[in-house]
Amino acid sequence: MQTAGIQPQYAMFGLSLLALAPLVNCALDLAWVQGAAIPKHVATTPVPRSGEAWWVQRHQGCVETTKRNDFEVAFLGDSITQGWEGAGKAAWTRDFAPLKAANFGFSGDRTEHVLWRLANGELVGTNVKLIVIMIGTNNVGHGSSSPTQTADGVKAIVQTLLAGTKAKILLLGIFPRDANAGDRLRQAVSEATRGFQGLHDGARVHYKDVGHFFVRPDGTLRSTLMPDLLHLNPDGYEIWAKAMLPDLKGLLGKGGQ
Repeated sequence: MQTAGIQPQYAMFGLSLLALAPLVNCALDLAWVQGAAIPKHVATTPVPRSGEAWWVQRHQGCVETTKRNDFEVAFLGDSITQGWEGAGKAAWTRDFAPLKAANFGFSGDRTEHVLWRLANGELVGTNVKLIVIMIGTNNVGHGSSSPTQTADGVKAIVQTLLAGTKAKILLLGIFPRDANAGDRLRQAVSEATRGFQGLHDGARVHYKDVGHFFVRPDGTLRSTLMPDLLHLNPDGYEIWAKAMLPDLKGLLGKGGQ
């Protein structure tokens, strides 16, 4: 299976961005200005997981789903998103299946794998109305990317979807992990999230933090919802669904927000 790169036409925007930069509020994420070049590194270079048969098979299934083009909402991410088919199945069936939702979550995926999937037949070109994204915990968790690189990878995914679909995007902060607020991976996912939350524009990109539902006031992770300090159990998915459903309905113009 060949690795397919994504090659947006960015060069023409370089000079204009340099000229505008001093005028842009420093709170905005300049790397996100549509058309701006995103640094090329491990988290932004599309690669497949071609040695894993289940992954290839699931990708092929998602390509077929894309071709059918019969869904209005897509959930894109890693095992936490794929988990809507397991621990989150009851909540999915009740809340999201009626919204014509499709699951594009792959256990173990990092930003570079999602970029490859988008470049090889998934989601791009469909009539999907809303895409829910949460990705990045495996980049820092596996040590393959720094938090800054991880944020770049998320930006590249969002940029690809804005160019390749007409969908709105609900961009979620990476869920907290590890037991305590000061733990290394907790800090890493928080830093990565801070790096891309500025993509919110209130028009097509909408950022939302759901992770605070899974920590106690003292910052410790609620292990009753994340028994392995990373993945949600059914109660965790119920909380996630309840927190997110009004946003989905509102962005779809179906009330509830």
